[in-house]
Formats: sequence, C-alpha cells, structure tokens
Amino acid sequence: MIHEREEVAGVFTYYDDKSVRITSVEFQAEQQRYPLTDVDRIWQRRGARYWRAYAGRGMVGIAFVAPVVTAILGLVTALSIDASSTVTVALVGGSILVGLIIVPLADLLLGLLDDSYDRGAHQLELWAQVRQTPVLLVSSRDALRIGRIHRALRRAVEAALEAEALSPPPARPSPALPPGS
Repeated sequence: MIHEREEVAGVFTYYDDKSVRITSVEFQAEQQRYPLTDVDRIWQRRGARYWRAYAGRGMVGIAFVAPVVTAILGLVTALSIDASSTVTVALVGGSILVGLIIVPLADLLLGLLDDSYDRGAHQLELWAQVRQTPVLLVSSRDALRIGRIHRALRRAVEAALEAEALSPPPARPSPALPPGS
C-alpha cells in the first residue's frame, strides 16, 4: 500500500492495494476505471450496521470482566461463610488466582477490542460524482482503509485539476485562408 506519492514513468501513484489503485491519471477499483478529470465530488456514506460487531465487543467485555467478578464473588464468599481457616485460605487464594487470569489475557482481549473498532460496525461507502452520475467506488467496514482511499483520491483529483488548469489549451487549427489571398 502506498501512502505517499510515488512516481513511475511520469504517473504518480497515490494509493495502491489489492483492489484499489489511484494514480495521477485515474481511479481504478476492481474492474472499473474512472479518469480523474471526470470526478467532480467525493463523499462517504455509512451503510448497514453490523450487529455482530457489537455482539463481539460485548463478548470481549464479558471475557475481560468475568474473571474479576468471579474473584470478587469468591472473596466475598470466603469471608462471609463460617468455614475452617484452611477452606477460607483456599477460597481466597483461588479467588486471587482466578482474578489474575485476566493479566495474561488482557493484551489479547484489548487487541481484539481494538481490531473490532478498526473493522467498524458499519459498512462504509466511498462515492464520487463521475460525469454527473453518483458512482459507488468502494465499500468496506475498514474505516482506516476507506479514509486512506478518500484522502488519496482527493489529493489525486486536486492535482489532476491543477495540472489541467496549468496546461495550455490545445492549439486550434487556424482557419484556412481562401486561395489567392
């Protein structure tokens, strides 16, 4: 994936991944190609919500809190029942060990939670107006990817428009003079 402009044979590449390529000439996604000079407006839209993402985050939260709650319940039980000191010490020790289970799992669980936010809970869509027609360019739950593509496409379109404005107009053929003039 290219984040910075990279030039090859006079064509700059603004973004390139497995399915999207943005150059100083065109936007290409899957089998579709659009010249940048035909792109007028670019916008994002949030699509359908994925409830599975919320359920997954909830499960990670439960996995994070469950050992701590279990340990607290064990400690309360150990201290409130009338048992021998051996049983009480075993319950307190077991509760502390159950509570400490979260320590090695915390990094894994927090990583899963972070990844779920990267993937997002909505389908994100990147649209553009191409030749006066709204066109869906890319659709993904990956908010970081959609944001990168959006920024790269904006930079590429702005550069293409600047280049077009700076280039001299095409030379017009001069009108033919009548013979004998």
